[in-house]
Formats: sequence, C-alpha cells, structure tokens
Amino acid sequence: MSRVSRRSFLAASAAAAAIGGSPVSRARAAESIPGFDQTKTEYDRTKEWKPFSDRKVRLGIVGHGVCKFGLAFDLQNHPNVELVAVSDLFPDRCAEMTRQAKCEKTYPSLEEMVKDDSIEAIYCATDAPSHAKHAILCMEHGKHAATAVPAFRGDIEDAERLLECCKKNRGLVYAMFETSVFHDDLYAMEKLFAAGVFGRLVYSEGEYCHPHSLGTPSLGSYKDWRKKGCPMWYPTHATAYYVGVTHKSFVEVSCQGTPDFEESRRVPNAIGNIFNSEVGLFRTAEGGISRMMVCHSQGEYLEAGRIRGEYGGFNKTFVGDATGKKRYEEALAKGLQVKKYALPPGVEPGGHGGSHGYLGDDFIDAILRSRKPVVDVIDALNMTVPGYYAHLSAMKGGETLKVPQYSL
Repeated sequence: MSRVSRRSFLAASAAAAAIGGSPVSRARAAESIPGFDQTKTEYDRTKEWKPFSDRKVRLGIVGHGVCKFGLAFDLQNHPNVELVAVSDLFPDRCAEMTRQAKCEKTYPSLEEMVKDDSIEAIYCATDAPSHAKHAILCMEHGKHAATAVPAFRGDIEDAERLLECCKKNRGLVYAMFETSVFHDDLYAMEKLFAAGVFGRLVYSEGEYCHPHSLGTPSLGSYKDWRKKGCPMWYPTHATAYYVGVTHKSFVEVSCQGTPDFEESRRVPNAIGNIFNSEVGLFRTAEGGISRMMVCHSQGEYLEAGRIRGEYGGFNKTFVGDATGKKRYEEALAKGLQVKKYALPPGVEPGGHGGSHGYLGDDFIDAILRSRKPVVDVIDALNMTVPGYYAHLSAMKGGETLKVPQYSL
C-alpha cells in the first residue's frame, strides 16, 4: 500500500493517559465540554434488554483526563463486566477513578496493566496520538481492545501497524468508540441503507463543529497533543456519517483549510499547521460525493450529518420518492428496527447523542458473541485515515489525493 511520508508531522506520543491540569480545573472543563450534555435519545421501549450470557468479561480501564472518558461509557456498571483494575499515569486521577468506579485495584500505567493475565479486555481512554499503540499493546498481550477516537493521530504508519496487529489476532475484538454511530439518526440511516431503502448514496455530509472563542485557552491535553495537530486529524465524528452508514470507504479527497483571518495570528504550530477549520470533498467507493467538515469557529456545536440516495435521503427523518417510500414501508413491515435497542440495567445512554452506553455495551456484546463490533478496525481506519490525506491536500492547495484502501 502506498503511503505519503509524515515529513515533519507529529511523532506520536508513547506515553499513556489523557489530559493534564488540576482536579478542580479538570472537573470544570468536563462540565463545560460540549457533547457531554447531549443526552437526549430515543430507543425501542417496547422490548426490555435480555441477557445473552451470564459470563462477566474481566475488564481494565485506562485514562481519566479532562474528559474523564474512561468511566463515561458505563462499562463499570455493565452486568456482563467485572471491573478488575483501573489506571492513570497521574495518581490523583487514578485515585478518583477508584472512588467513582468502586474498584480498588490500580496500575500505574497501561504497560503494567497488560501484564495482568486475569484481565481479558481493556478500554483505553488515553491520549489520541497513543490510541493505535495502546490498542496494539493490549492485543499483543492477548487482550480485547477498545479505544476512544480517533484510531490514530498524526502517524500514518500507525494505520498499517494497527491493521497488521488485528490480522494477527483475529480472535480478539478491536473497537473504536465513535459516538456518531449511535446517534439516533445515523443508527436509523445505517439500518435503512443495509435494507436497500436509499439505493446508492449520491451525496453525504458530515460536520464536526467544536466552537472555540478567540483568546481563550484550549482544552488541556497530555503533552499538549491537542496543540500539535490539525482539524482533519480528528475527523471521525463527521466521517462516520458516510462510513458508519454504508461501511464503505472514501477513495480520494480534495480539501481546503481556513487560517485565522488576522495574518498576525497565523503562527504555525508544532507540525506547521495554520488552519483552524478544514473542509474536504471526498469521492466515495460508490462513486458519490461526500463533504466532511471539521470546524472550530463560532456557532452551534455539531456532530451531525445527512445523506441523499438514489431513492431517498435522511436529514433527521426519512424522505423519499415513490420507490424509496415503498422500500421504506416494506422494510418496516418486515420488522426492520430503526430505533436503538434497550440497554442493560445500570447502563445509561450518556452523552454525545446518547451514545456512550451503547458503545460500551456493543464492545462487551461483541466479545461475548465473538462478532465484529459496530466500528471495527476497517471502519475505524476508513473514518480516520481520510482526514490525514485531507490535511495533506489542504497543505497542497486542494490537490486531489488518493486515500489508501484497507481490508482484513
């Protein structure tokens, strides 16, 4: 597979755990981070959750930074989980995790946790540049692995390393916790697309817009990783609105970036990036077009998207022509469920569109049933890698670049 050289891009951190700052500042930041407050969601309330197995997966959780993402997915409360241990590089965070999760066993690092042979699976809520490395470390020690998004950040070679590790460890589950796939609308889109309701997708859009006021400090991050990248290195909340719907890929991209309008503030960061926002126009594997945006200007916080197909489209609700409506009605008549299912007792849907609990439950269910999770390694790479090439395109003035294709 051909790859574009990293050149001067960020060397991914080899360390663990997420984000810095005092406990007070972290608590305040977590309260104000957009997305966590988006808990409204619908699900099929006519059917209660039924246990598939009484087995408990012996789990470890790593990472408790500004977002406190390690415990955000209610894995510690899942009826099919025994939380064995928690870990964070910072002792005060680790202590907070033990209190919140009611788990007394701790490890000072992921590198120590993976040596525990009693642990079957590990969720890594660590710094983004380390996601691929940490997933690989877990799988090399025989553990199922899940990470927060994105699958990797900055080092394109991590994509192939992660894929090769998954190929060598086919009996292990790898999952990326992309929140958009369990948004109510995307969940319905994916079911309807698989049923052939839309036909092929002519056009799709995805938007990740995270406002950041000029002059205010950015979110803290472990070794300042948030300051050493570019918008399209964190694209998955947007790209999920094509990849998560179709489970297909992007094949090429042309992207433009927008720097600060004031030239005096256009100071290149550690990788030479000056763009605050980037918008990519992608060609899809179906031959359609997809517009994906990662934006840090002012306005509404968004993790959103919409699709338009041959027979119908979806923008919060389904709309179609006569053929699309007929396909839609037939799919529902055959029992197609477009609402999310009920979660296990004790597991809450949580934030980011009521997605947190579903991602945690999907990971555990995939382990118990020996199946692929909703976002496996191929979808994870197909959501993440195009952003890397989109930024390269923006640095080349919008030059169209090919996006590598992946398969197991």
